[in-house]
Amino acid sequence: MAYKHGVYTSEVPTSIIPAVNTTAGLPVVFGTAPVHLATDRAAANKPVLCYSYAEAVAAFGYSKDWKSYTLCEAIYSEFALYNVAPVVLVNVLDPAVHKEAVTDNEVTLTNKAATITDPVLLETLKVKKASAGQALTEGTDYEAAYNDDGALVITVLEDGELAEATSVFLDYDKVDPTAVDADDIIGGISVSDGSLKGLETLNQVFPLFGMVPGMVAAPGWSDNPEVAAVMKSKAGNINSHFKASVLVDIPCDSTGVTKYTDVSAWKTNNNYTGEDMAVCWPMVRMGDDIYHLSTHVMGVIGQTDADNDDIPYVSPSNHAAQINGLCLADGTEVVLGPDTGAYLNGEGVITCLNFIGGWKIWGNRTGCYPANTDPKDAFLSIRRMFNWHAQTFIQTYWAKVDAPINKRLIQTVVDSENIRLNGFVAQGVLLGGRIEFRQDENPTTSLLDGIITFHTYFTPPTPAREIENVIEYDPSYFESLFA
Repeated sequence: MAYKHGVYTSEVPTSIIPAVNTTAGLPVVFGTAPVHLATDRAAANKPVLCYSYAEAVAAFGYSKDWKSYTLCEAIYSEFALYNVAPVVLVNVLDPAVHKEAVTDNEVTLTNKAATITDPVLLETLKVKKASAGQALTEGTDYEAAYNDDGALVITVLEDGELAEATSVFLDYDKVDPTAVDADDIIGGISVSDGSLKGLETLNQVFPLFGMVPGMVAAPGWSDNPEVAAVMKSKAGNINSHFKASVLVDIPCDSTGVTKYTDVSAWKTNNNYTGEDMAVCWPMVRMGDDIYHLSTHVMGVIGQTDADNDDIPYVSPSNHAAQINGLCLADGTEVVLGPDTGAYLNGEGVITCLNFIGGWKIWGNRTGCYPANTDPKDAFLSIRRMFNWHAQTFIQTYWAKVDAPINKRLIQTVVDSENIRLNGFVAQGVLLGGRIEFRQDENPTTSLLDGIITFHTYFTPPTPAREIENVIEYDPSYFESLFA
């Protein structure tokens, strides 16, 4: 030790650790995108964090053909209808794979221009004066760009080779969204280079952005039982530490369910019964647009969390949805009342209701209900609170991993957590909560092996799903006539 003479100071770590701020309901959405329209194209099977509509459109493009390009439904709903951000988007349509070659497509020039409706990949476009001719030069002989309607416009330049032409011949590749199937959404690990694809990329979100997925969705694909099963599996074990809610739809066409009385059987037979599953039926509409209900549940959850300090203790049920009707996939109207809505809720299905105060999300139960009635599993808001509390605890105390097991470590965790839990009780977020370091849960053999266990007890409030008032006729008030 160096020789000292005088007055000195030193510092010790703060005994109370502030909790990490988390994005409780961060949505991660998988699907297909019109990448041929993107101005700053994102790579296929790569999670992209977007904070604005413009940012999402630049990375993925945008089209009103939501059946072909399913991510566009989520982009429009999240940013235009619900104004919530951020969202992580994963496009599985790979223009290097899901494409079709077109050769010698002759198009007529009108007023020195031609319009092509095919989803052309501009980098593959070759414009020729004749079928067997050489490819001409963009910027010299012609210009090619997409218009606001998503159509490719080829404009002839005055001093170029096409100045007197009445038609042109085109070679190009066009993206083919029909080549994408459920296996692309499910994904896996590439044998050739070890890259991750589809739902397997869910494990990349936290390493890339430092944010834990809160919701996993795939509108247009989650009504496939195989896709839903993999969504449930992947979301239940993110990076071997975290869990997320899964938003899934029951199909609303001839392959699925067109009557509410058949919903329960389809749900059970196809195993849409996970405790982290929010199972949705039917579809919804806003104007002429038809949406998957899971898309709107995702938006309402985001708004509800934002209104409550990003703590997911409030159920999205009975909160306003930006819709004006229920329907099937073909647009056929579906009419549900409080009785039929309650029936679906009792089968573990979330729907929408227009009863008092406009259109609202209606239902608190997860997919495991009614087979599993444990409140921590069966109520969506409580299930999300457990997931959120776990991810917050892990991130807050990760820095303490490999620290010496001593009284200071134990007391730091216990004191920090109890202060945080007491704060939540004061806010009304919890009815009560505490953390303990129990001797019976920490045997000497575990301590010798470097393992310590804490035990948290906490009670998020259950949603008031039923409010009853007993009304009685009281004859004794006749005495007021003689007062």
